[in-house]
Amino acid sequence: MKKDVLMVGSLWLLITIAGVAGALSWDYLPLVAAEQGRVIDHAFRVLVFQSIPVSAFLFSVLIYSVLRFRRREGQTEDGPPIHTNRPAMVTWLLVTTGLTIFLIIFPGTTGLLELRNHGQTSEMLPIQVEGSRWTWKVTYPNQNVTSFSELVLPVGQEVHFDVTSTDVIHAFWVPAFRMKVDAVPGRVTSVNVTPDLVGTFDDDTGFRLQCAELCGLAHFAMSIPVRVVEPAEFDAWVARTASAGRRAMR
Repeated sequence: MKKDVLMVGSLWLLITIAGVAGALSWDYLPLVAAEQGRVIDHAFRVLVFQSIPVSAFLFSVLIYSVLRFRRREGQTEDGPPIHTNRPAMVTWLLVTTGLTIFLIIFPGTTGLLELRNHGQTSEMLPIQVEGSRWTWKVTYPNQNVTSFSELVLPVGQEVHFDVTSTDVIHAFWVPAFRMKVDAVPGRVTSVNVTPDLVGTFDDDTGFRLQCAELCGLAHFAMSIPVRVVEPAEFDAWVARTASAGRRAMR
């Protein structure tokens, strides 16, 4: 019994070290370009690092059991019966319960509170987003500008999105921001985002406003590029777009 525990423990340690080393050396998350997205990425990394030793233990027991207790050639009788090991069961229950409670608190509750604390200032840029099969209408009410071809945002500026739909349920999602919210007909849902990295769709495909809810035949094409620019460039874009809109109405 002691030998089995020692072997499983050694195998668990090796797999855990390999898993942690791999997670530290591999940049497995896509580009993030918003403060809220970094909170979400941090939560994901916490989950990954906590899952490594748990998964390593399960794999260690499985691998050792297959190798140690496999049927030998010529062996026809049943193996010895297995009896419940109460200390092992209690330890497993306590450890997994503790991990679950910890994750509920951190990053669960603390992460949600941190996301909620974003967007509490009065200087947010309001943007109205309306989904229709299969396009997006983006309205900047304070700037009196509407765009169907792209979503342009100033870097470092908190943005408040009011999202709705004219037909079926869509989902507002910018992969580089990590934030997603449903667009529901007859209802306005909201999400706050603070872009913190200048970029365009040409730089990374995560800079796109994509429908993330299966909404019909052309769901795959319900996407427009996102540009995060410096504030001065955003102001210039607003001026050009507003001027072009006034000329088109003449």
